[in-house]
Amino acid sequence: MSKHVLFDLDGTLLDTAKDFTQVLNQLLQQYGSDQVSSAQVQETVSDGARALIKLGFGINEAHGNFNNYLQELLDLYAIKITDTEAELFKGIPELLSRINAENFQWGIVTNKPTRFTTPLLKNFSAMKNAAVIVCADQVTQGKPSPESLLLACETLACKPEECIYVGDHKRDIDAGKNANILTIAVRWGYYPEHIRLEDWKPDLIVETPQEIAAYLFD
Repeated sequence: MSKHVLFDLDGTLLDTAKDFTQVLNQLLQQYGSDQVSSAQVQETVSDGARALIKLGFGINEAHGNFNNYLQELLDLYAIKITDTEAELFKGIPELLSRINAENFQWGIVTNKPTRFTTPLLKNFSAMKNAAVIVCADQVTQGKPSPESLLLACETLACKPEECIYVGDHKRDIDAGKNANILTIAVRWGYYPEHIRLEDWKPDLIVETPQEIAAYLFD
């Protein structure tokens, strides 16, 4: 069994939907637009800030104000991180504690930029033992490209086939497959109800973090 485990961040380790819902609705209010629900944000946030602008304003990237709205949203999110309402998903602290106790190396591979990832993680003591953190701006292509996962493996001095990647989105599973890494899809993440995780063809699907611990250690 591999002793190297990599995790996606948003929707896998951290529930950040509250933060994104709040800042998007704050921006929409400023422009007199209708508010969005937390459920709508949860189904969209994994596709990034651009997808949130499309959701909130009902526009595409060709719209003249798209980039202005996007920058304003990112600026609001940067402020929100200092008073984040994000939480570790239930069972994640215990999973990470067990991984540490078993002397496994673990890390984070995210499409989130460093400017948001670093200050966000400082709010969570459970994250301090991450052996590697790879963000979107550290590679030329984000997931589903395997580049960020391969960089993490290189940093950990392990072969891809000696590693596991845990994520909540199809791009996570695709990135893992593209890197020749064993993949675990989690059911507690951000994806629409009609999505079937089985269609992503991960190596394993889990309902809870405890199932990851059982797979790794039992």
